[in-house]
Amino acid sequence: MQREQLADFLRRRREAIRPAEVGLADGPRRRTTGLRREEVAMLAGMSVDYVVRLEQGRSSQPSTQLLGALARALRLSDDERDHLFHLSGHRPPPADGVARLARAGLVRMLDLLGDTPALVLSDLGEILAQNRAAVLLSGDLTGFSGDRRYIAYRWFTDPATRAICPPEEQEYHARQLVADLRAAAGRRSGDPTVTGLVDRLQAASADFRRLWAEHEVAVRRADRKTFRHPRVGRLLMDCETLVTPDQRQQLLVLTPADAEARERLELLRVLGIEEFPTEATGTPVQ
Repeated sequence: MQREQLADFLRRRREAIRPAEVGLADGPRRRTTGLRREEVAMLAGMSVDYVVRLEQGRSSQPSTQLLGALARALRLSDDERDHLFHLSGHRPPPADGVARLARAGLVRMLDLLGDTPALVLSDLGEILAQNRAAVLLSGDLTGFSGDRRYIAYRWFTDPATRAICPPEEQEYHARQLVADLRAAAGRRSGDPTVTGLVDRLQAASADFRRLWAEHEVAVRRADRKTFRHPRVGRLLMDCETLVTPDQRQQLLVLTPADAEARERLELLRVLGIEEFPTEATGTPVQ
């Protein structure tokens, strides 16, 4: 771990970002040229003290999870992200591995979308990044580990995940998840990450086995979903999916499908994220 180089790199990247780039107000009383340490800590979901120690070269070696959060908070390019990992004594995540990070360009698009909920997903349904509006709608979905990283795994093994979807839509959504995973498995034929996930899902869920056996295939690009939010009720949302050229990452944009959903989404922005029930995370967002 190159502590001094890491500290210098983090300071310079923090000072190079304008608050507006990450959705923060650039008020007249701001003295720093870039982000404050408190703002980096907030965006990365870590303590201010740890950010300070990193920038002063006094920290312990950060985990790969923390580095991923810092890379997103500081809007690092792919090359800058890899450099961050090298300075910290870690190997950068592979371009197509399960530990992949959201691409820098897609993260910037999340910022530009502002009050429109949007997420970056892997082709296997891992939530790699969300903007604040998406967190307000569905909770923070980026902190899962193991197989729970995958939307399909949570859907078929955790009833709390399905609870946010109306009962009358659950079968339809389950079929979509399986058909989309089947398409990814076809594109990544022989990939042990995919085959292992499918095997574990078949072992864990009779419902998944039933749907997998039907061999339905469909890549989702546009859809309409009902979200049952614990604070504002139902929101009918249109879902538009944009994929990268290699089809390994997706940008999912959620827009209100009617006036009632627009009003309830606006109410969510006013209420904020306080006391969002953690058991309600795992939203079927695709």
